[in-house]
Amino acid sequence: MAWFTRSKQNIESRPAEAGTASRDMPDGVWAKCSECKELLYRKQIEENLYTCPHCNKHFRIGSREYFRILLDNGLEEEIASDLRPADPLGFVDSKPYPARVVEAERKTHLKEAIRVGLGCIDERRVAIGVMDFAYVGGSMGAVVGEKFARAIDRAIEERLPFIMVSSSGGARMQEAAISLMQLAKTSAKLAQFANERLPYISVLTDPTTGGVTASYAMLGDVNIAEPKALIAFAGPRVVEQTIRKKLPTGFQRSEFVQEHGFIDIISHRKELKATISNVLNHLR
Repeated sequence: MAWFTRSKQNIESRPAEAGTASRDMPDGVWAKCSECKELLYRKQIEENLYTCPHCNKHFRIGSREYFRILLDNGLEEEIASDLRPADPLGFVDSKPYPARVVEAERKTHLKEAIRVGLGCIDERRVAIGVMDFAYVGGSMGAVVGEKFARAIDRAIEERLPFIMVSSSGGARMQEAAISLMQLAKTSAKLAQFANERLPYISVLTDPTTGGVTASYAMLGDVNIAEPKALIAFAGPRVVEQTIRKKLPTGFQRSEFVQEHGFIDIISHRKELKATISNVLNHLR
């Protein structure tokens, strides 16, 4: 794609904004779909809600795009927007964890892998959370768990439904057991939410894996997925290496997961807002 990204005026890639799409979303005025290989005009992709008009591939997008797509007037109030990851373990791999956090913030203009807040869907006020895969692979650490919990608390306080859009590689390695504790924390908050008899809708996008799948992503009253999203605990390469067998075509994709009873609805992104609104009409 080298010739699609140039230094000349009006042809260069756009600067990063908070919650923008991850590397899966092509940059530049023109882009080639990685699935059907069709050459696409960038504006055409955006008008099609970041999906390919030829093969319906759903490009990975971030919180900024989902808030704009799903909410009537975008995110009206953000909750706990000032929270940032700490480094309680002093974790170092090829570089210190704080350095990775700084790099992630610089690249994405985000403070964490999740944003939560309040808005309206078809004039119905909701609490909503959206994960950003572009920030450290959408991994779940202590701040992700805390922001999720605060969104639940606000939803209970105002008697609102809660919508969660997940996109994650799983638990955050740099936070070790602290990250794994968020599986229990978020699941406990959802049990509290269920006791309040308020609706929780989980939206799974590509990819939703690891600890997020093992906790709040699969605990919705209704679980909705985008087409062909990877939904798994361990990814297909890990499974193949473990069982030493070739996996069937489409294994762990939305359609396969729905066929085996783990999700309820597959919705094209262009229909996602209407699908969520319709589900809420039945759950209230």
